Amino acid sequence: MKTQVCIIGGGPSGLLLSQLLHLQGIETVVLERQSREYVLSRIRAGVLENGFTKLMRQAQCGERMDKEGEVHDGFFIAHEGKLDRVDLHKYSNGNSVMVYGQTELTRDLYEARDRMNGIVIHNAEDVQPHDVKSAKPYVTYRKDNAECRIDCDYVIGADGFHGVSRKSIPPDVLKEYEKVYPFGWLGVLSRTKPVSPELIYAKHDRGFALCSLRSQVLSRYYIQVPLSDSVDNWSDDAFWAELKRRLPAEVAGQLITGATIEKSIAPLRSYVAEPMRYGNLFLAGDAAHIVPPTGARGLNTAGSDIYYLYTGLVDFYKNNDASGLEQYSEKALARVWKAQRFSWWMTTMLHTFPDTPDYDQKLKEIDMSYLFSSDAALSSLAENYVGLPY
Repeated sequence: MKTQVCIIGGGPSGLLLSQLLHLQGIETVVLERQSREYVLSRIRAGVLENGFTKLMRQAQCGERMDKEGEVHDGFFIAHEGKLDRVDLHKYSNGNSVMVYGQTELTRDLYEARDRMNGIVIHNAEDVQPHDVKSAKPYVTYRKDNAECRIDCDYVIGADGFHGVSRKSIPPDVLKEYEKVYPFGWLGVLSRTKPVSPELIYAKHDRGFALCSLRSQVLSRYYIQVPLSDSVDNWSDDAFWAELKRRLPAEVAGQLITGATIEKSIAPLRSYVAEPMRYGNLFLAGDAAHIVPPTGARGLNTAGSDIYYLYTGLVDFYKNNDASGLEQYSEKALARVWKAQRFSWWMTTMLHTFPDTPDYDQKLKEIDMSYLFSSDAALSSLAENYVGLPY
């Protein structure tokens, strides 16, 4: 098989890039190791910044998102038993975010690829890029016990942190930065009415908590737990009781509890790989960077990668201008590191760290106090939360 762009990874990043390029007449093939059912079963974040929603509309995939998604003009931070609101609309020049589940977003992208007869190959095993430093790279994989090959101009690695793409960059070229946090998030999904129409980030001595939602009948809640913890240690009753302890009394009293649909613990880590381009291989999304979910930057930062790749590839194929592709790594990483800084700051300010020195603890308290005493500080928070410009 021959195509112009071979995309490794059939998650939202790879599908979005494939859809955008297809609309410009650029051929793509998407390879995904898992089945479509598996991909659509993954529960992920659902807060979309402005740039990502615009890309979805540009990809002709935004109709259901705009109809069913929740537009949020702000969110709350609970601390010291009180609730303060961050007015995104006020502090970011009228901008907002969209709450729309990543599973639904991925479903929309799959349906769009189906409508346009896009080539998405699932259950592709032993995927491997080859000759990515040459002008004629290719990708091999195995499907139904047959060895297959795709010749292409470019390879896009959108196959996540554990994917094969990043491993194609030699160790003496790749520089990795990582920070592992000493805790994770225990998250539950419940078919209950959300406790708040907007997200609540809660800072508490017992640990961080988050009240989120997927819709008006589907809630997503999280509490900070040690990395050594297990979901087996948490019954539904124990989770709800601990969540209530970490929320202001006025919120805890309104919390509707019920049986959980899904329960899991996600470790928190920050990671960046540099460069994001090696020859004709380009990394995007989790293949190149990971952030803690605190600031909702993960999928959104992947979105900015896709924007830079999409515009660079269109300029190359339409105008014979390769400058966007040549500058991809530099542009993408500049925005990636800003997202890393914001996620680190949110995580540090809102979470309880073991063995925190009294001096550092005092600074965290002052940081929170300063935030709600300064329009400039709130503007900085809002600007980052709704998404920095591409």
